[in-house]
Order: sequence, then C-alpha cells, then structure tokens
Amino acid sequence: MKQIILVFLGGGIGSALRYVIGKALHSPAYSIPLGTFTVNMLGSLFIGLILGFALKQSSETSNTILFLAVGLCGGFTTFSAFAFENYELLKNGQLLNFILYAFGSLFLGIVAVIVGIWLSKLF
Repeated sequence: MKQIILVFLGGGIGSALRYVIGKALHSPAYSIPLGTFTVNMLGSLFIGLILGFALKQSSETSNTILFLAVGLCGGFTTFSAFAFENYELLKNGQLLNFILYAFGSLFLGIVAVIVGIWLSKLF
C-alpha cells in the first residue's frame, strides 16, 4: 500500500507541474506545442538522471524510484518512460524491437487519436 501512495503522490505532483509548465509556455506564436515538447524533454532528462543515479548508488531505495521515476515522471509525462524503454532496447542491442516500438508507438498513437476522434463523432 505504501508503494501505491508514493506513486499516487508523485503522479499528482508531476501532473500539476505538467499543467503549470504547459500553461506558462502555451502561445499560438509557437509553431509547435512548446509546453508539451518542453515537458517531454524535461521528463526524459529527469528519468535518465533518476535511473542513472539509481544504477550508480546502491543507497537509492525502490520507494524513492517509485516516487520519482514512476510517480513524478509518470505524472509529468509518459514520454519519459517511453524514452527510457527505447534506450534500454538500444542498449541491449535490440535494434529491430527498438524500431518497432518507437515508430510503431508514434504511428499507432496518432492513428488511435484519429480513430478516437472519428468514433466520438458517431455518438
């Protein structure tokens, strides 16, 4: 139960941070959604730092990782987990799996949005 609470709290903080940064950087003047892009890149950097330190330090507890990596980064952006998983595939020499996962997720994610919008118009 403690682990669930840690993830819950970290996720809430991460979601609030995502909202604040997204609002602060939202402007029709930008050619891309700068808030989302910034959050995704910061989340990827942050999860890399967290998990990199965790690999170096045996003192990092699984509770700290749950709170920061799963909760905070998960609430901040799922892109950070996606980026780390792709890194793991590359690190392990699984190039085909990396290509399938990275490009498949991007393509199918966009298709899923299109299908969802299309389905919502039917009801």
